[in-house]
Amino acid sequence: MDFLKMDTWTCVYMIVAFQLSGSFAYDGSGYWPYTDDEDVRYTGAPWCAPVKVKHGHVSCQTPRGERNKNVLGTRCKIRCKTGYEMHGSSEILCMASKQWSGNYACREVRCPKLAMPSNGGYKCSDGSYFNSRCQFFCSPGYTLRGDLSATCQSSRTWSGGNSVCVDVDPPVIKCPNIKDKTAEPGKLTAKVTWDTPEGKDTADGILTDVILKGKASGSHFPEGNHKLSYTVFDRAENKATCRFNVRVRVRRCTPLSVPDNGWMKCDSAGDNYGATCEFRCLGGYELRGSAARVCQFNMEWSGLETSCAPMNINVGVRSAAALLDQFYEKRRILIISAPSAANHYYRFQMTNLQPAQCGLDLRHVTVIELVGVFPAQIGRIRHRLIPPALALQLRLLLQLSQNSFNMVLLDKQGVDKQRYTFPITAAEIFTTIDTFPLRAEEVTLQTEAGQSC
Repeated sequence: MDFLKMDTWTCVYMIVAFQLSGSFAYDGSGYWPYTDDEDVRYTGAPWCAPVKVKHGHVSCQTPRGERNKNVLGTRCKIRCKTGYEMHGSSEILCMASKQWSGNYACREVRCPKLAMPSNGGYKCSDGSYFNSRCQFFCSPGYTLRGDLSATCQSSRTWSGGNSVCVDVDPPVIKCPNIKDKTAEPGKLTAKVTWDTPEGKDTADGILTDVILKGKASGSHFPEGNHKLSYTVFDRAENKATCRFNVRVRVRRCTPLSVPDNGWMKCDSAGDNYGATCEFRCLGGYELRGSAARVCQFNMEWSGLETSCAPMNINVGVRSAAALLDQFYEKRRILIISAPSAANHYYRFQMTNLQPAQCGLDLRHVTVIELVGVFPAQIGRIRHRLIPPALALQLRLLLQLSQNSFNMVLLDKQGVDKQRYTFPITAAEIFTTIDTFPLRAEEVTLQTEAGQSC
C-alpha cells in the first residue's frame, strides 16, 4: 500500500485498527493488548462519550455504519450556529483511549469594543456580543453625524460605527438695552456705559471672549444714532451676533441772530443746552436787553432779547462827571479844546479827523469839541450842543486851558491816557488806541463780525 497517497483520517483509522490487532500487542509497547473489552470494541457499542455541542451541529461517520455515533473510530465534524465560532477542533475522532481526539466548543461571537465618540457615547443591548445593537447619542449641544446605531455581526465586525458628535448649534448672546442719553450742559457728547454681555453655548457653557464692533463702553458718543454689535464664537467656530443702538440727544434752543450794528460770540455749538452767547455793539451803539444769554434745559434762552441801539447821550446833566459816566466801559473819548474856531491848530485837527470817522467808530471813540472862552464857549458832541456851564466843568475837571489848543484821550474806564498840545494825525491816534489792552479783543470780535472800514 502506498501510504503517501492516503489522507490523514485513513492513516489514523489504520493506526487504531493496528492498535486493536492482537498480533501487534505486547507489554510496554504502548498499544492495548486484548482485554475484556475486546468484544465491546467490535460490537458497535458506545465507546467515547456522546458528542454534545451547545449552539452547534454535529455530523458523525462510524467505521462500519453503526447506529451509535460514538463507537470506536467514529469521526465527527462540528459546525457552529450563526453568531457562534469554533474554539478547538472542528473534527474529532473517537480513539481507543475512549477520548475524543480534540476539545471543541461553540462560543458566541464577540466584536471588538466600539470607539467612544467624542462628546457622546453609546448604549448596547448585549455588550459587544453577536447581534448586540448599540445606539449612539451625543452630549447636549452636539448633533450626531454618521450611523445612528451599529450591530455586532457574525464576522466579528460592526455594521456601523463611523459616528461623530459635532457642535452645529450657534451660541446665544444678548446685547445690552441702552436708553437714549442726553448730553450734559455745554457738551455735545454723552458718556455711555454698559455691561459687556456673555455668550452662552449649550456645548461650551459661558463664553466671555466677545468681539465688539463700535466704540467701547465708557466712551463719549457724539449727537446722533450709533449702531454697535457684539459677536461671539464657540469652540466649533459657530457664530452668534447681536446688535444694539446708542442714541445721544443734544437739547437745543432756537438759534439766536446777531443783532444789527453788533456781534455775537457763543461757546460750544452756540445753540445747545448750556451754551452761552455774549453780545457787543459797534461804536456809536449801546446794548439793549441782555449782554449774555444761556440756553436752558427747557430749550429756552435766558434773559431778554438783545439789540444795539444808537447811543443817546444826555447833555442836560448837571455835572461833567455825570456826562462822562455815560461813556463808562462803552466808549473812549477824545476831547479837543481850542480858544476859538479860527485857531489854526483846531482847524487842522478837525480837517484831519473828518475822513477818519469810520476808524474812530471801529475804535469806539467819541469826539467832544470845546471851542471858545466862557461864557461864549460852545461844546458839542457831533450835532448835540453842550451847555456853556457844562463845557466849563469839563475843562476844569480835565484841566484843559481855554486859552490854547489842548487835546486829551480817555479810555473806557475814564483814565487819562494821552495829552497833546498840538494837532496829530488820525493814524497816530489809531496807533495809540490799538495798544490798549481791550483793543486786541475788540479787533478779534470785529473780524469775526466782518466789521471793517
